[in-house]
Amino acid sequence: MKIITITTIILLITLITNAQQADNIVGNYHLPNKLDIQIYKYNNKYQGKIIALNGYEDGQIKDFKNPDKSKHKDLLLGKIIIKGLEFNEDDKQWVNGEMYGPEKGMIFNLKIVEIRETEIEVVGSKYIFWHTLNWKKL
Repeated sequence: MKIITITTIILLITLITNAQQADNIVGNYHLPNKLDIQIYKYNNKYQGKIIALNGYEDGQIKDFKNPDKSKHKDLLLGKIIIKGLEFNEDDKQWVNGEMYGPEKGMIFNLKIVEIRETEIEVVGSKYIFWHTLNWKKL
C-alpha cells in the first residue's frame, strides 16, 4: 500500500512540475518589430495576440499586407498572430507553432527554445530559412 501511495505522489508531482514548466511561456513580450504581444494558454496549446503597436511600421494599424484582401481592414491590435505552440517535455521547448508576420503578410513556423529571466529566444523559419530572435519580457 505504501508503494502505491508513494508512486502516486511522485507521479502527481511530476505532472504538476511539467505543467508549470509549460506555462512558463505565458506572459507579455516586446518584439523587435515594436509589437507587444501576450502569450496565453488556449485549448492546451499556446497562442499570442497583439496588445500594443508602439508606432509599428510608421503607424500601421490595419492588416493591409495580408494576402487575403478581405482582411486588409482588420485592426492589428487584438489580432491573434501566434497559434498552435505545444510544449515538448523532452526538449523543454515550445514547438509546432505558427506566427503571422503582419509586416510581410506571411506565416512562419515558430519555436521557442529558451526562457531567460528578461527575455525568450525564438526561432522563426520559412522553407529552408530560419532566424533567431530575442523577445523582451514586459
